[in-house]
Amino acid sequence: MSTLQTLATALSSGQIDVVDLTHTLDPDFPVIILPPEFGQCARFRMEEVSAYDHRGPAWKWHNISMSEHTGTHFDAPSHWVSGRDVPLGAVDEIPVDMFVGPVVVIDCSTQAAADADFCMTPDDIIAWEATHGDIPEGAWVLMRTDWSKRSGAEYLNMHEDGPHSPGPSAEAIRYLVETRNIRGFGTETVGTDAGQGMHLTPPYPAHYLLHGAGKYGLQCLANLDLLPPTGAVLMAAPLKIKGGTGSPLRVLALVERET
Repeated sequence: MSTLQTLATALSSGQIDVVDLTHTLDPDFPVIILPPEFGQCARFRMEEVSAYDHRGPAWKWHNISMSEHTGTHFDAPSHWVSGRDVPLGAVDEIPVDMFVGPVVVIDCSTQAAADADFCMTPDDIIAWEATHGDIPEGAWVLMRTDWSKRSGAEYLNMHEDGPHSPGPSAEAIRYLVETRNIRGFGTETVGTDAGQGMHLTPPYPAHYLLHGAGKYGLQCLANLDLLPPTGAVLMAAPLKIKGGTGSPLRVLALVERET
């Protein structure tokens, strides 16, 4: 059989599971909150147009509205000032083969449970590689914190000085981009940076360094505890929005079932 026939057979026979890494979009899902002097991210909204009634007797449908960066979503290079001049930097320009690739999961859930402001460092990545091997070039790298198990106010974890949630250090992102040449980086939190990432150098280093290097971001992921450290394939295709800086999307992982 061809490679694709083998894959199709493995999917239909249950040898490969399809794992949903996406939160459900609804009006209550938290969105990032910026200082009041800045523009704000819009929550998801859904308005019924008709429901098999006088407005449309044979159909039901809705109008929806939201920010490009609401819910489980994709960040394109053009989202950040460092990536504004990156070629093919908007979601409609990115080559489609960049949306599918190998994925590794670095488990930082224990550290995040102990410290909401935990920042992953190169030492954490190198320790992971000592067990699982070097992160392959072109891989998606996901930081597991189990933050997706939170909801509401606990998810944003806002204090007087802003949000508190785990994320990567600038040095960790440099290691992933410069040493491992990753495809993109993803988190379970509302952004790819730590909640207090504005105090790091550069501010919001995941956004600044990833997008400046033409890499991609995924945030508000779920179910990372269902993925193995290595061996899965990630599919993360944003909507084809002209000039779009990001997009809500359905993130799926193909995982070989253990026998």
